[in-house]
Amino acid sequence: LRDLGVNRISLGVQSFDDRDLRFLKRRHTADQSVKAIEEFRDAGFEKLGLDLMYGLPGQTESSWLKTLEQAVSYHPKHISCYQLTIHEHTPFWALQAKGEIRHLTEEDESAFFMLTSAFLKEKGYLHYEVSNFAKGEENLCRHNLKYWKRTPYLGLGPSAHSYQDGVRWWNLKDVEAYCDALEQGKLPVAGSETLTPEQAYLETLLLGFRTREGVDCEIFRGREGAEEVLRHLRQTGVVEVTEGKVMPTVKGFLVADSLPLLFTD
Repeated sequence: LRDLGVNRISLGVQSFDDRDLRFLKRRHTADQSVKAIEEFRDAGFEKLGLDLMYGLPGQTESSWLKTLEQAVSYHPKHISCYQLTIHEHTPFWALQAKGEIRHLTEEDESAFFMLTSAFLKEKGYLHYEVSNFAKGEENLCRHNLKYWKRTPYLGLGPSAHSYQDGVRWWNLKDVEAYCDALEQGKLPVAGSETLTPEQAYLETLLLGFRTREGVDCEIFRGREGAEEVLRHLRQTGVVEVTEGKVMPTVKGFLVADSLPLLFTD
C-alpha cells in the first residue's frame, strides 16, 4: 500500500477493552489492534486514524478514559469517537427491547461526550466535528468535509450515494442486481430525490452545525425569528458568532441535530 502511494490508514479499533469488543461482536481483540498499529507504523505509515466507540453497556467513564489514553499513546493524527447508536431491525434493537441492553440517559450521554472532548482537547486535538478530532488543521478528514459542505460527490458501488446540483441519488443495494444493471448497460440507480429550497436550507444548517465552521450568517437573512433564536442560543452558550459565521460550541455539538428545527418557519 505504501508503494502504491497510500499515505494514511484508519483502523476500526472501537475499544482497547476486550469486554467491549465481545459485546460488539467484533472478530478482533485489543491485542490484535495493537499489533496492527505496530505493523502499520513499521511499514512507514505516519498518518494513522483510529475509530473508537463509547456509551457501551457496562462501560464506565473510567474504562473509556483508559481506551482514550491508550489510543493517544500511539500518536494518531485523527480520532473518531462515535456513541453507540442502536437502530431498528438489528440484533441490538431486539436485545434492548427485551431489557438486556440499557440505553444511556441523556445525562450519561452528555457526560461521556464532554469528557471525550475535554480529554482530547487537552492532548492537542481539534474537536472539529461532532464525532471527529484531528491533530492539527492538516489532518482534518477532507473526505467527510465534502459531505458536510455539500460539495458534489460521486459514489461507486452497491448502495453508494451521489450528490450534484441539488439532486441526490443512490445505487442498488443488491450486488447481483448492481452487476446485472451494469452488464445490461444501465445505470445501477435505485432512486433519487431533488431537494426543495427549504430542504436545502435545512440540510445546510444540519450539516453546518455539526462542524466547528458552522454556517454563514447570510443564510438567516430575511428569515423571520432567526435573530431572536440566535440571540437565545448565544446567551445559553450553544453557539458563537464570529466573522460572519454562526459556530457551535462543544455544548452546541451536543444538540447539533436539533438546532436546524429552531430556524424553521
